Amino acid sequence: MHAYDVTVTTSAPPAVVWKLLVDAASWPLWSKVDSLDTTRSVGLDPGGDDGVGAVRAFRTGRTVTGERLTEKVEQRLLAYEDAFISTMRNYRARIELTPTASGGTVIHWHGTYETSWLLRWIMPRYLQKFMQGMAEGLARYAEEGKPAS
Repeated sequence: MHAYDVTVTTSAPPAVVWKLLVDAASWPLWSKVDSLDTTRSVGLDPGGDDGVGAVRAFRTGRTVTGERLTEKVEQRLLAYEDAFISTMRNYRARIELTPTASGGTVIHWHGTYETSWLLRWIMPRYLQKFMQGMAEGLARYAEEGKPAS
C-alpha cells in the first residue's frame, strides 16, 4: 500500500475552499486536471454541490479518472474512492479542512492506494508531487481566484 500526504495553509476561509472542492466543474480552474468529463461523470449537482455517491470524472491529458464521493461533512471533510482509475487500485482519499485562528484554512489532503508492480517505483513520488500541486492550486485560487502557475 502506498500513500501521499500534503498540507497547505491558505488565508481563504473554509467556506470558500469548500465551495471549490464540492463543485467538480471548478476543479479545472484551480487544479492540475484539464477538464471535467461530464459524459463519464454521474450524479453531479447542477448547482455545484456534489453529494455522496456522485462520480466525478476528470481528464488530465489522455487519461480520465473517476472518483466516487464517499463522505461529506460541510466545510470540514470531503472523502472519495476510485470509481475507475487505470493506474491505481483501492484508492481512498480525504480532504480535511481546519479553520485557522486568523480566519484561513489548513487543507490536509491525503490518500492511500495500490498500484502495479511496474509503477510502484514511480507512482509514489509522482503522486505526492501531483497532489501537492493540487492542494497549492486550491489554496491559491481560493485566495486570489487564480490558478497556481
